[in-house]
Amino acid sequence: MDYDLLAGALSGPHQGNPHDHPEAVRQVAFRARTAAIREALRHVHTTDVYVIHSMPKPEWLTTYAEHNAEIVVIDPGRDVVMQRIAEERPPSAKGVATRWYNQAGQGNRGQARGTAPQGGARPRHPQCTPPPRSSRSW
Repeated sequence: MDYDLLAGALSGPHQGNPHDHPEAVRQVAFRARTAAIREALRHVHTTDVYVIHSMPKPEWLTTYAEHNAEIVVIDPGRDVVMQRIAEERPPSAKGVATRWYNQAGQGNRGQARGTAPQGGARPRHPQCTPPPRSSRSW
């Protein structure tokens, strides 16, 4: 569940920057995303569930742990992230990324530090084909 995709779907096509939404859209998207994640977690025994969650609060990490989630941190590195922000995101994203890297340095990622494994090494549920692909090369 990707917040930006959900917010974009709620606001309609071509509504400005796909990463900078009006306050009302943000509130609705966050609540819809929370409901979607909670519902998706009810199905983890029969379906692979992928959640994009940049800075989960401790309560979310607890919820994910209760569902035996595998947390994969995808981090192409601070320099790459800051360059992408400069090219593709609103200026406010720089502060978010800075907080993310500062928290990561303080060990606030729980057990989740590293990069995504390559080559589809994880077992998958038979209903989940084809495997998901990233929107870009990391």
